[in-house]
Formats: sequence, C-alpha cells, structure tokens
Amino acid sequence: MASTRKNRALYIDEQALSALALAKAGLLAPVDRLMTQQDVKTFKEMQHIGSQTFPFPFLLSPSGKRNTQVLETAQKEEILDLFVKRHYVGWIKVEEIFPIDKKERLRQIYGTDSLSHPGISATAERIGPYCIAGEYEIDLSTVQGNIDMIERAKIEHDAQHVSAIMLAANPLHRGHERLIRQSLEKSDLLILFLLKPYQEGILDYEIRYKTLHYFVTNYLPKNRVLIVPFETNYLFAGYNEVILDAIVAKNYGCDRLIIGKNHAGIGLFYDHNQDNSILNTLKGVDIEIETVSDFVYCNSCKTLVSTRTCPHGQHHHISYHADSILELMQAGLLPPAVLIRKDISALILSHLFPNRFKNIGKLYYDILPNSGILESHNEQDFYIGLMNLYQTTSLT
Repeated sequence: MASTRKNRALYIDEQALSALALAKAGLLAPVDRLMTQQDVKTFKEMQHIGSQTFPFPFLLSPSGKRNTQVLETAQKEEILDLFVKRHYVGWIKVEEIFPIDKKERLRQIYGTDSLSHPGISATAERIGPYCIAGEYEIDLSTVQGNIDMIERAKIEHDAQHVSAIMLAANPLHRGHERLIRQSLEKSDLLILFLLKPYQEGILDYEIRYKTLHYFVTNYLPKNRVLIVPFETNYLFAGYNEVILDAIVAKNYGCDRLIIGKNHAGIGLFYDHNQDNSILNTLKGVDIEIETVSDFVYCNSCKTLVSTRTCPHGQHHHISYHADSILELMQAGLLPPAVLIRKDISALILSHLFPNRFKNIGKLYYDILPNSGILESHNEQDFYIGLMNLYQTTSLT
C-alpha cells in the first residue's frame, strides 16, 4: 500500500494499526468504525453497542507533538494519511475531532488509572489529547491471511464445531498439552491463537511458534489443529481481555472459546450460591465459553490431573507455573519431563543458549550411549540425550 496523495499525515504505532485492522475486518463487531463524541455519550448511557456487549468506546487518539498539531488544525472531510514509522498504511477522512479524558480512558481499559498498574504507563504515553473519528481505510495484511486460513480449514474439514484457545505458550508445558488434547476431543477443528505482543519477552514469537508447531505436528491428529498468530494490542491489556477474546474468536468463525479459570480478566466471584465472573455480563456474543480447571501433576495419582477431579491435597500437586519453568530454563537447567516435554525443552534451550558447548560432538560421545558410528549431533540432540540419562533409574 502506497500513498498517492499530498495529504498531511498522522503517525500511529503498530498497536493502533492492529486495532484499526481488527475493526475494519469485522473482527471486533459490533464495532465497525471509530466513535464520534455522540457515540461515546450513547455508549456510556447504554454500556453496549446495539444489543451486544463491548467493553469500552473504540477510539483513536494518537500521541505526539506533530499529531497534536495536525488534529488541532484538521478540517472536516480532510483526508489524513496514516503512517506507521515511515510506512504508509492507510487514510482517514475527518468527521470529528474531540478531546479525550486520558484518565477515564485508562480506567475503561484497565479498571484503574494508577500508574503503578503494569502496562498503564506505556498506554498512557500513547494516548494523545484528541480523538479523531471518520471513515478510514487501513492495511489488512495482519489479519486477512488469518481469516482466509481459518475459512479454508473449516471448508476442508467441513468443520461444524470450531473451538479456540488463546495462549502464549511461554513456554509450552504439559498443562498446555492436556488442555489442547481435551479441547480437541470436542472439536472438529481447534484454532490455537498464539499471542504475539509488540513487546517480546524472553521467548520471542518465533521460538514459541516453533515449539507449538512441533507439538502439533508430531503429537496431534494431522490438520485438525491450526496455529494462528494473534497480534495483541493495548485493547487486550486490561481486565476486559476475556470479553475481547470471545468477540474476536466468534468473529473469526469459532463457536466455542476455551479458557482456564486463571485467564486474565475472568474475575471469578461467588454470588447467589454459584460461581460468577465477568462472563456473566456478556450479552449478544453468540459463542460458548468453557472454563476449565487447572491441571497439575499429582505425586499420589502419578499422572496429570484436574484440580477438580483429584482427591489429594495441594501438597501432593506439582503446578505448571510458566514463569517458574521459564526461570529454570533461563538458568540453563533442563526442567523435569513431568513439567515440559524433553524435546520441547531441547528446542528452547538450544535457542536460549546457542553454541553453548565448545565441542558438542565430543561431549555427546563421551557421556551418552551411542551406536558407535560417527554421526553429526547438535545441541538439541544433546539435551534430549541428557534428559534420557536423567531418567535412568537403576542407580537412583
């Protein structure tokens, strides 16, 4: 997409581009446009759009001195080009410019405006003093490929029941595996939306995709699981995340969303003799939402179990805390196979510590059993062999 006009420009970031593309492609329906000041007023009174839940007004308020100057002088029906860095990504036709209450916007997204809350500072910096509303066109390359991929898979498998799981797989552990398998039992097609934040953590998207793809390819029925990149943006940062997950999954063509009880934003509480959550406030979002209990390894049951079905207490349970597993791997340690599959550990450690060993071939043949035939081995092979050696029990 290239600009052919001599228009003034607004500079937005990748998160704004992602949000605008989701709305333009129909993935945030009932939202299909940027809201005017009157739209915002109506939303506050009704707390929904039409007959359907949406957590907050859909607004564009780009920050920066240059953007502020453009918005302060923009005329109605003026065409403004949209750029991400130096790349033209679309245009917007000015319908209305109006001021925004930054603290109110933060409360709408996060439930608080306290800068001590994780993520709020970064979001606050990207909210400018003015909102712009109007018809727009935007580069849909970040979402259109996903839409087409899911539609092809549904047609190919004549899928009547399509389930969705939003996961980070950071890292992919045995609890994730059990959740995926259990979900697949009730689905013709399972969509794994792999979260792709704009600020990467220790494990970037590429290695998380590689491990998830490896598991799906080698340990699940062929072609019944689809991995779809999902570029999360600031809209999904707050306590309304689960509502937006449900809306996006539905609009991608899924009829069921599967989430854990510790999913961000679910907000479980007990009222009128039953469990309730933010999900009870959903209206008009035609998708089944299934919450599943945490999976743990029970050292009495000797297997992976649900906390709802295991009769033994927490002192018998090994929990799948992704942060703690990742901390072990950051230290260069192989997590026990009961926590994470050994070949997945090998993929991740090889990524975190490339060229860790001076002579991997000699080390491999010195301490691991082998066929006696000289073969080429890499660090991934070594980690797998080392894990097998850890599991030798005759001397332990």
